[in-house]
Amino acid sequence: MAKLGRELKSQGINIVDLSLGEPDFKTPEHICEAAVKAIRDGFTKYTPVAGIPELRAAVCEKLLRDNGLSYEPAQVIVSTGAKQSLANAILSLINAGDEVLIPTPYWVTYSALVQLANGVSRFIPCTIDHDFKVTPEQLERSITPQTRLFIFSSPCNPSGSVYSRDELAGLAAVFARHPQIMIISDEIYEYINYAGRHESIAQFPEIKEQVVVINGFSKGFAMTGWRLGYMAGPKALADACEKLQGQFTSAANSITQKAGVTALLGDMTPTRLMTEAFRQRRDYVIGSLRSIPGVKVNNPPGAFYAFPDISHFFGKTDGVTTILNDEGMSMYLLHTAHVSTVCGSAFGSPECIRLSFATSMEQLEEAMQRISRALAALH
Repeated sequence: MAKLGRELKSQGINIVDLSLGEPDFKTPEHICEAAVKAIRDGFTKYTPVAGIPELRAAVCEKLLRDNGLSYEPAQVIVSTGAKQSLANAILSLINAGDEVLIPTPYWVTYSALVQLANGVSRFIPCTIDHDFKVTPEQLERSITPQTRLFIFSSPCNPSGSVYSRDELAGLAAVFARHPQIMIISDEIYEYINYAGRHESIAQFPEIKEQVVVINGFSKGFAMTGWRLGYMAGPKALADACEKLQGQFTSAANSITQKAGVTALLGDMTPTRLMTEAFRQRRDYVIGSLRSIPGVKVNNPPGAFYAFPDISHFFGKTDGVTTILNDEGMSMYLLHTAHVSTVCGSAFGSPECIRLSFATSMEQLEEAMQRISRALAALH
């Protein structure tokens, strides 16, 4: 969708892009200055595969400070983005034929990485009526003798759903009965949270050795292009991921790692201000969507996406285009309203589309007006 939007822009068409999951804010100045200092200090050589000791220690400090989680630096592996951390963990854990449980909607890379590992993705459908969250009962019913891994995100991309402590406790009770199952908890949107304190499933001691926490810097610190992420988990898995990464990429960028130390241990005010701006945008976008007849949408407590159910419009037409499915809706909005979105089937929820509100309020106001007019034309 982003590519199609760029092509239309090159033809002189004014496209409002709501397809990209990228903060529109600049990286905070104090983080940039730490990178400049690293360059000037000549910190430009190879670094240890698992990350510089200073950053691994900072990750441990952050996990204890923010999440009440105690890890040793040897349990932390720093990677070129959270996506590589996910790849390291999945490729280290999954053998051919192993089953991986993934509640839908889910970030598209999860199932692709399972496929690369020759594993089998088993999807657990979660609907807007349950805020797109899996229940302990659903989880228990989905487990088979071949189940080896469960992957989820909270806050979630694409739904923005956030699991409460009680909800995570219910899932943890199931996993405690199945110690052969590992859990990947993708917490990359931790700081983009409007519901209060972030809760990690790793907080439950009875399953902590089953949990791999994945996090990074792109969302909470507006550092998408810096490519820096990390995982924390059992020591044996960390050792395996270090071996794997050593053959793929070796260490993450040395300069970015220095900036990462400052991000984790420095002033969090820019992150809080960015999250408050996202909250205001969220309130506007969700309010606008709810005012459109036929649109069903939850109020996402985290991340920067709206994930409305637009199945009401399937089979409807404006006299030229008939909307058959979510892909048809995204293409209709692109070519008729000139707003770029992402079809929900990419995330395992074909009744929905995803809209990112990681753009200016001015752009969002224009986009919602266009979407409202385009949907009103369907009968």
